[in-house]
Amino acid sequence: MAELAISGGPRVSVEDWPRWPQPTPATLDNVVAALGNPRWAISGPRLDRPGFEETFADEFARFLDVEHCVPTANGTSSLLIALEALGIGAGDEVIVPGLTWVASASTVMAVNAFPVIVDVDPQTMCIDPEAVRAAIGPRTRAISVVHLYSSVSDIDALSELCRRHGLALIEDCAQAHGAEWRGRKVGGWGDVGAFSMQQVKLLTAGEGGSAVTRDPHLYRRMYQLRSDGRSRVAVPRQYEMELSMTGEVMGSNYCMSELAAAVLSGQLRELPAQNAHRAATADVLDALLEQIPGVLPVPAPPQVTQRTYYYYTFRIDPDAFAGHSAETVAAALRAETSAPFQPVYPPLPRHPLLRPATKRRYNAIPGIEKITEQRLPGAETAYREQVTLHHSALLAGPERMTELAEAVAKVQRNAGDLTGLATNSDNPL
Repeated sequence: MAELAISGGPRVSVEDWPRWPQPTPATLDNVVAALGNPRWAISGPRLDRPGFEETFADEFARFLDVEHCVPTANGTSSLLIALEALGIGAGDEVIVPGLTWVASASTVMAVNAFPVIVDVDPQTMCIDPEAVRAAIGPRTRAISVVHLYSSVSDIDALSELCRRHGLALIEDCAQAHGAEWRGRKVGGWGDVGAFSMQQVKLLTAGEGGSAVTRDPHLYRRMYQLRSDGRSRVAVPRQYEMELSMTGEVMGSNYCMSELAAAVLSGQLRELPAQNAHRAATADVLDALLEQIPGVLPVPAPPQVTQRTYYYYTFRIDPDAFAGHSAETVAAALRAETSAPFQPVYPPLPRHPLLRPATKRRYNAIPGIEKITEQRLPGAETAYREQVTLHHSALLAGPERMTELAEAVAKVQRNAGDLTGLATNSDNPL
């Protein structure tokens, strides 16, 4: 048996993998056009035509089949304006999943509310509706769900909980641009859908975000919340300012630049074809990995009518890998292939970036000091057993998936050699 690459042996794969992001001709044309305009943000004077920010908002709303889109500077600000538009603040609670990026909790804290962290289904890694049901209390105002990696939260069950208890539903779709649940794209099911267009996302401008809704009242509030309390004038005039000081709600400046919007407008044209390409490649990888004992691709719920792959995910049985965790296995796979393998996020209560004690402002939230003391068995299991592969590798095409499957099989055969290389996650906190 060949020695593992992480120990100095030969690699399974020697070719490079596709880079991400990938600029397109339409993206480059849009950026050149934006640079040639005298307006680089919506705070500049109106041109003789709609700007890229307005154009992208319309295009993205049509793509999602929703009425309204508010572009933002990043995904975090889209979550913030969603929470503020819904009137969530001091004394309120928002239920969030225990396996997610830190912004799911930090944005709730930023509006002085308490993030109630609940467990996830360790197989799908999305929030567990039964855990949500048990966590609903008199101060609960909203459920913020995350469609994670390549899966979609159980929208049917969560929507019913919101209806029964009079709660708002926020969909965090940062990892699910174009995914569908029962024929409707995610982001259009809840009161607000929040998207990120950060560097590694399926749709990216390096940074950027959007908050979408079907509700005209929420749209008007979110528009002002990200524009310092200003809204667009009813009839914009050329060479004049488009924003008026409406002041119905005090806002902040979370606006998207014209350059970012120009990039996104170009990239959005390629997204459906890229998503289809990734899905076809993922099907091939599924079939290959299913032949390896102790390895199981994460299935999609049957209600998912269009699956997207921010990160392709598969579960390993640690016993089939000499007791090693996903973190150690992912490191060995990176060495074999140079492909972007990673473990999933650490469980949110022990995420290294969730540190409320480092900011005095959070002292005003009762009980916030205990938020890092929770233990979530489902999230811990997912962290120990789930390996991810960034979507850029799926753009290489189905013919190269054999290399990845061979690497998984090689690491499994030689897993005993990883003992001296084991990472801290083999002994979870």
